[in-house]
This record gives sequence, structure tokens and C-alpha cells, in this order.
Amino acid sequence: MLGSNIEALALYRIILGFLLSLELLLRFRFLHPFYTDEGTLPTRLLIPKIDTIYRILCIHAYSGSIIYESFLLAVQCAFSLSMMIGYQTRLASIVSWFMYFSLTLRNTWLNFILDRYFHYLLFYAMFLPLDAAWSVSNSNTISENSTKLTAKKNGSNEVRNANNQSVIVTIATVMLKAQIFWIYMDAGLGKYNDPLKGWSLHADPIPALDSYTRHTVPARYLYGILGPVGLRLLTPSVVYVELLVAPVALIGSFLGNKKIVYAAIAMICSLHIGIAVTVRNTVLLSSVANCAWCIFLPPGCFGGRSSTHGSEGVACLKPNTWFKTILSILLIIPFIAGSIWFETVSGQCNQSMKHIWSTLLHNRWNVFVGAEEYVTWEIAPGRLANGEVVDVWGRKDVVDWNMPGTGAPSTSTARPGRWRSFPYLAELEGEDGEVLWDYLCTQWNTENKVYDSSNEGRMLLRFNFFMLQADVLPNMNFSATRKRLIHSHVCASNNNGLDEKQTIELEGSEL
Repeated sequence: MLGSNIEALALYRIILGFLLSLELLLRFRFLHPFYTDEGTLPTRLLIPKIDTIYRILCIHAYSGSIIYESFLLAVQCAFSLSMMIGYQTRLASIVSWFMYFSLTLRNTWLNFILDRYFHYLLFYAMFLPLDAAWSVSNSNTISENSTKLTAKKNGSNEVRNANNQSVIVTIATVMLKAQIFWIYMDAGLGKYNDPLKGWSLHADPIPALDSYTRHTVPARYLYGILGPVGLRLLTPSVVYVELLVAPVALIGSFLGNKKIVYAAIAMICSLHIGIAVTVRNTVLLSSVANCAWCIFLPPGCFGGRSSTHGSEGVACLKPNTWFKTILSILLIIPFIAGSIWFETVSGQCNQSMKHIWSTLLHNRWNVFVGAEEYVTWEIAPGRLANGEVVDVWGRKDVVDWNMPGTGAPSTSTARPGRWRSFPYLAELEGEDGEVLWDYLCTQWNTENKVYDSSNEGRMLLRFNFFMLQADVLPNMNFSATRKRLIHSHVCASNNNGLDEKQTIELEGSEL
């Protein structure tokens, strides 16, 4: 119940390394806007706001050049691939965790639950024997078809691995299972205690699943199959799956009943797959969440039969030195204690973004707590020097005020991924706000080759950033669209090539 078999840990390593590599590769497209001095948060604005520990640990803030950031991200990719194949796994896990932590610190605006998953799964990966199986760096690696020892006992075959162990128990396996237990308990309780009862049978006007199954085409097919009544009946099951799945898996492990464990894992993985296909921008998040459940896979799940003779086949992994064991305890226990401190008694100052604690110790998972009351999307009509009006946010020549996605909208549809955080930074003031919003001007002018050609007519002069909303109504309907002006911005370079009369006319015109 407290341990994990080495094949399951190897699968955990492979999947986590692969997903981390994928996430880091996707980050390359966000380097310039979010991690360089030419982007939305230059180091000259970040450094004065953070404390000394923050400055030391955030190596991504040592320089704001695109070359430096690209080099660090390439190094991260190399170590994530190293972890995936099992080469120098311990070192790869340590470097991957630290560099991901540093990357998150570089721009905490972009931090969301996917980063929290990577943060905690990589942290425990540093203390797990992930290279004991299916690893290129371990000559004693076992496989399904080789290096297995078979012992005759009581007339039956008992399959063990080369180290004569089926399950290992360390402080890392115990605390990782406890972490997964907390993730789903926190998520389930958040839904259960929702004041608006969005995850109950009595949700008014519609239950949470009814509001979420509108984002994608598969979601709309699901709506067509189940209908409003079916979704209302199915909604409360999500809460109880999240609340009970970890306890059931632990009970099944304690009893040695693999069917119970498999049923629990299948149930929660099905839930995450459902999220991935019905809610936009959640495929990677759902995949990482499923990866965590590898730790629960029972012995013998990859072929052969695990021991059924009491505690045989279960052993504590023998550490190479006592130093490593003590070091693991000295690092993991304070980390857990720090998370409890952060969520219970820490002051508001310690939870500010100028310290590392908000990124290091934040351990809350109450997402998708209630039903979506409305859907949102963004439009940024901007005026060019030649008089045209374009959509700066969508980077299109035509401004379309209709709900995007053919009736299946989601936040920031025109710019997915890390751009989803951008509209929620509207409260930034002073130079922070000017740099943030002026990046859209620079990006438009650069992509339209305004600076290096005779295309001055395409220069962006000003834009208005609107957030549009539509209430979610029963029977797959939405209310009339309403819009709210988030920000009105005049580009810093709007006077280039314009005489005073033209500037006055443009400043007085409406978009």
C-alpha cells in the first residue's frame, strides 16, 4: 500500500519525461513574448520586485536575451529526454525539477495547475529509483522477457525481478501517494462544498457538466448522446470519483486485490480523458494527471505473477548509502511541512509574488469548482496607419464579433496556451502595463514587416482590447453577447511617419 513496483516507477519516468519534453518544446513559441527583455516582462521590471533568494534561484532571470533563454530551454529538453530513457536518471530528475522551478519563477503570470503538477511530480522523482527498470544506464534493468528469476514454492511459480523484489517502499513512494491522495481530496471537496451547488443534482440553472460539455466537437456529441437529463445525473459522480478514487486504490493495494486497484485507476483515467476531449487546452494537463497514477499500479501488471504469500515480494529498497536516505528525509519532510505552513498560517506577505514560496509551496487543487456561468473570448480591434481596422489579438485583417469556434467557445480562443493568462493582467499599471500592452503593437508590426520594408501603411497605431461574454443557458444555448472594454492602448511608435494633423485625427477617432 505504501510502495510501488519498479516497472510502474519506470513507466512513471518514461511518461513524465515524455510529457515534460513535449511541454518544454511547446514553450519555445512563448520565449520571446514572456521570457525575454523584448517581451511582456523584461528583467529590468522583474528584478527590483523580487527578494535575494528569488534572484539567486531564478537562473532564467540572469539574462533577458533570446539566445540565453533558448539555450536554457534546450538544456532542459536534453535532461527531460535523459530522464525519459533512463540515462543518469537521478541527475536528470534533479536538474529537470530545478530548471522547471526556475522557469516558472521567471514569469509567475503564466503559472497554472499544469505547472503545479510538473513541480510536484518532478520533486518526488528526484528521490525515487526510477532507473531500476527499462533504463539504459542500469545494467541490471529488467524487462518483461529477460533477467527474471523464477522460484518454485508451494507448487507454483513466483516471478521476481533481478533484485528479488516486487515492491519497494521509500519515503518518496509514501509521500507521492499521499500527494495524489491530497490532490483528489482537495479537488473533490472543492466541488462538494461549492456554494452554488454546481456539481449536485440540484444545480440551478444547469449542472457543471452541462456547462463544460460545450468547448469541443466531441463534447457536443456527448451532449447530444446524454442530453441535459443524462448530464445532470452524471455530474455528481465526478465529485465522488475524485473523493473516493485514492482511498479505494489504497484499500485495494492493502488487500492485495489488483482488480480494485485497476478499477480505481481506470475510473480516474477515464475522467481525465473525458476532460481532455471535452475542454480545450487540457490534453497535456490530463495526460500528466494520468501519469501520476502509475505509482499505484500493482506488481505483476507488466507480465508474470506477483507474490501472494503475505509480505513476500515486498521490501524496502536498500539505499546505496545511509546518507541518501537521511538526505531524502531532510528534504521531503520540510517540503511537506512548508506546504502545510503556506496554506494555513503564512502571512499575505509570504504569499506575494516577490518571494519563492507561492511557487514552491502552493499545493491547492480545487479547480473546476463550479459550473461555468458564462464563456469568454477576446477581440482587439486596432487601427492601422492606412485606416484599416484589424483584429490585433486574433492577428487577422477582419474583426469578427461573433462567438468563436462555431458555437463551442473557450477563453482566449484566438491565442491558446500560455496566452490565456494575458487578458487577466489588465490591472497592471505604470510601466508594467505599458510594456505588456505595447508588446501587441510590436508583435503586429514585426509580423507585418513594418520596420524592415516600405509597408508603413500596416503600422498599428492603437487598439482597444475587449473581453466578450455570453451566459451559458440550458439546452446548449447562450445569451446575447456583451462586451467589456479591458484596455485602450496607443502604441508607443504610433507617431512614426505621421504628421501632427494625422495624429490628432487618429487620437480622436473611434474604433
